[in-house]
Amino acid sequence: SVPSRATFVLRIDADPSEGGPDDAFSQLLPVQRARSIRALVENVRKARADRRVAALLVRPAGLTSPYLAKVQELRDAILDFKRSGKPAIAYLETGGQTEYYLATACDRIYLAPSSPLQLTGMASYSLFLRGTLDAIGAYADMLHIGAYKAAPNQLTEKTFTPAHREMEQSLNADSYEQLIAAIAAGRKKSDADVRALVDEGPFLAEDARRAGLVDGVAYEDEVGDLAKVPLGRGKRIDLADYDR
Repeated sequence: SVPSRATFVLRIDADPSEGGPDDAFSQLLPVQRARSIRALVENVRKARADRRVAALLVRPAGLTSPYLAKVQELRDAILDFKRSGKPAIAYLETGGQTEYYLATACDRIYLAPSSPLQLTGMASYSLFLRGTLDAIGAYADMLHIGAYKAAPNQLTEKTFTPAHREMEQSLNADSYEQLIAAIAAGRKKSDADVRALVDEGPFLAEDARRAGLVDGVAYEDEVGDLAKVPLGRGKRIDLADYDR
């Protein structure tokens, strides 16, 4: 059951998946399954309208997916949750850049004292194996259907083609602009100030606080008092229990 005026704890401890787990062992353990973006978003929407839910505590960790759109959809759901008048508080135990991007949707952000804020901008990395294949006498027989269809390039090229480089740079630039806009809106800063801060990153926890990127440096059990939000463990409902 959901306690009266509980806090909905959204624990995102792995990359949200659009599908279920592939291995049979995980199929036997439902609690191990990665929840889809749809499931996460729907639970946030339910919590928005649930009178028993007083606040949202977001705890993202381990978001390593290159697909920013997945995190963006969840971020939009958190922004929508706040329109109910209920507070959303983020606690970052690990201050990765993607986790921070999601956290900027919340009213307040707290960072663990031992964690730096890894705000470093956008980059992508590609591996090209054509030289290795040449060395061992192997040939990748691929049907290349377009200049911007770059998936086979890691096997057929030794470096970026002009089209592949253009595509990577365009995607990075677009993701960077989305990151800047999200931080600027969430932290009430100008785009120019955020760009300057990203150029200075990463930050130690206290430096991130002084720069206004987070509201405080604290352990999780201190967040409720600092944010003046009822986050006591006795009245928390985790995502897995809320699902049921």
